[in-house]
Amino acid sequence: MKKRVMVVDDSRLVRVQLQDALAGTDYEVAAYCRSGEDAVAQYDSVNPDLVTMDIIMPGMDGIDAAEMILKEHPEARIVMISSLAYEDTFERARKIGARGFVDKPFYQEQLLKVFGEALG
Repeated sequence: MKKRVMVVDDSRLVRVQLQDALAGTDYEVAAYCRSGEDAVAQYDSVNPDLVTMDIIMPGMDGIDAAEMILKEHPEARIVMISSLAYEDTFERARKIGARGFVDKPFYQEQLLKVFGEALG
């Protein structure tokens, strides 16, 4: 059975790239959310195995959204995907409980490695 991934990113291009990268793997995209607010609202109904979370989005940013999801669902596995590859961003994401971090642009092997670590 494939692992269900909820993709949270306001970029249509990134959503397509993730869909392509996950094609033919043990992962399937279960839902797309364009904002942090949308991710928080949909998490319960989607019940994903893993969430990919962009950081910079209109409205609620990805770290705040991840923090809200993790407060309600401490077992949630969230991987941050962002072009903001700064150490303070990594540290803030780790402190709230993110399970991994992938830099944009990403490639399939990198995604699958981080996903495996997050779920392991």
